[in-house]
Amino acid sequence: MNLLLLINSRLDKAIDSKRIKNDHSRDEALLDNYSRTITQVARKASPAIAHIEIRSSGRQNQRRSTGGTGSGFIISSDGYIVTNSHVIQKAEKNIQINLEDGRTFNAAVIGNDPSTDVAVLQIQAEGLQYLKFADSSQLQVGQVAIAMGNPFGFQYSLTAGVVSALGRSLRATNGMLIDDVVQTDAALNPGNSGGPLLNSHGSVIGVNTAVISMAQGICFAVASNTVQQTVGDLMLHGKVKRGYIGIAGQNIQLSKRHLERYKLLEPKAVRIHSIEAYSPADRSLLQAGDLIFRCNNQAIHTIDDIHRILNASTINTIVKIEVIRANKIETVYLTPIERTPNI
Repeated sequence: MNLLLLINSRLDKAIDSKRIKNDHSRDEALLDNYSRTITQVARKASPAIAHIEIRSSGRQNQRRSTGGTGSGFIISSDGYIVTNSHVIQKAEKNIQINLEDGRTFNAAVIGNDPSTDVAVLQIQAEGLQYLKFADSSQLQVGQVAIAMGNPFGFQYSLTAGVVSALGRSLRATNGMLIDDVVQTDAALNPGNSGGPLLNSHGSVIGVNTAVISMAQGICFAVASNTVQQTVGDLMLHGKVKRGYIGIAGQNIQLSKRHLERYKLLEPKAVRIHSIEAYSPADRSLLQAGDLIFRCNNQAIHTIDDIHRILNASTINTIVKIEVIRANKIETVYLTPIERTPNI
C-alpha cells in the first residue's frame, strides 16, 4: 500500500511538472507573438515618424535656439505630415522635420485646426514611407495600442498598451470640445504629441494629443476618423469650415415643471445670454433669455451640442431652432454663416 502511494505521488509530481512546463511554453509562445507584433509595427512605422522642431527666429550666441519639439507622421508619398495643432501653434516658418533615415527638411504649414488639435504640414522629399488610417469606429476596448513619437526629444520611442476607453471628450485649447477621443494606457510624455497611436497592423487609430498630468496611465488620442475628416478639409481648403449663428449661451437645468409641461426627456438646455450684432441670430427671431432645447430636431443639452450641429453642412442652409419663451415653445429659423478666425 505504501509503495502504491509512493508511485502515485511521483506520477502526480511528474504530471504537475509537465503541466507547468507546458504552461511556461504556452506563455512564452504568447509573449513571443506579442513581441513580434510590436517589433513588426515598430519596423513598419518608424520610417514614417517625424521629429518636429520649431526653431525660433532669434539668435543666441550666434546659434539658432529651439523653440519647441514634437512628433508627427507622414500620410502620403508627396510629403504630407499630420501633427497636433498645439505642437506648431502659430509657427508658419522655421519648422524643421527630422526623419529616421537622417534626412532633414523645412516644412510648410498647409492647415491648422485648433478645434480638433490637428495640423497638416508638407515637406518636399522623395522616397517617403507613410502610414495609413484605420477605421476608429471599429475599435474595441482592450485591443493593442502602440504609441510612437519623440518624448523629451528622444527620437523614435515606442510604448505599448491597450485601448482603455472609447467615446471620450476633450477640451481643445480654444475651448471647443473634441469628440470621439480614444483613451489609452500607452505611456505618453512631452514630445509625444502629434505622433500616431497605432493598432497591431501598424495603421493609425489616433493622434496622440494629451496626458492627464495628475493621473498615471490616462492618455488621449484624437480618433482617426475625426483626424481624417479634418485632414481632408485642411488639405482641400486650408481650414475646417464651421457654421456660426452669433449667440453667447449658458448651460442650465430645466425645472420639473418645464419637463412635465413640454414633455421633455432631459432636464438640460441652453439659455441665450446675448446675441451678436449683425449676426444670423440678430437677423432672426431669437431673443436673449430664450431656452434652446432642440436644433434641427436634435436635443440640445449644452453649448457643445450646438457647436457639434453647426458643422460645414449647415453653412448657408436653413436651421430650425426650438426654444422655450414665456412659457411657450417657439420655432425660429435662421441661416448660419461660415465661422472666421475673427468670430
